[in-house]
Amino acid sequence: MRQALIVWGGWSGHEPEACAAIVAGMLEAEGFGVAIETSARVFADPAIADMSLIVPICTQSRIERSEAENLSRAVRGGVGLAGFHGGMADAFRDAVEYHFMCGGQWVAHPGGIIDFRVNVTRRDDPVMAGIDDFDYRSEQYYMHVDPANEVLATTTFSGDHAPWIEGVVMPVVWKRRHGQGRVFYSSLGHVAREFDVPQMRTILQRGMLWAAR
Repeated sequence: MRQALIVWGGWSGHEPEACAAIVAGMLEAEGFGVAIETSARVFADPAIADMSLIVPICTQSRIERSEAENLSRAVRGGVGLAGFHGGMADAFRDAVEYHFMCGGQWVAHPGGIIDFRVNVTRRDDPVMAGIDDFDYRSEQYYMHVDPANEVLATTTFSGDHAPWIEGVVMPVVWKRRHGQGRVFYSSLGHVAREFDVPQMRTILQRGMLWAAR
C-alpha cells in the first residue's frame, strides 16, 4: 500500500485541519494509507524517505534547516510532493531550499477574495484532461515562480486592484521534477469549501496521484 504523509498547521485562516481531513479522505479513497502530523518536526525523520507522497498544509509555519534539508533529500530521492494554495506555497517563508523544491512562492493576492478566470494551458496533460477554462472565486495568487515549471493552467490579472500588473499572466497549476521526485502545485483552495468546486478538487486529486510514486 502506498503511504502518504499530510502535515498541517500554521495560519488558521486557511482552515488547515479541515483541509487535511478532506485531502486524507481523497487519498484513502485512492487506496493510500495516510498519516497526519501537526508539526514540521516530522520532516526531520529519515523514515519520510519511504513515503509515496507528502502533502504540506502549513501556511506561514516555520521549519528548521535540518527539517527542510531532510524533506528536500527525500523528494530528491523520489518521494512525491503535492499541495495547494498557501498551505504549500506560503509555508516556511524563510526556507529557500523548500521554495526551490516547490517551484514558487506566494507574494500577494490583490483585492483579496475576487472573481477571476482560470485558463487551462495543457489540455493534453492527464491532470487537466476534460477540464475547460473556468471561473473561480478566491484569492488570485500573484507568485514568484520558477521558469522550469511545467505550467498546466494560468490566470490573467485585470489590474483592477494593482494597476501595474494589468495583463500579467500567472501560473495557477504546475508540475515539476526535483531530483527523482515529482512535485505538483495548485494555487486554488483558500478554504475547505473550495473543495466543493469540481475543477479544484479534480485538479488536486489528479496532481497528487501524479506526484506519488
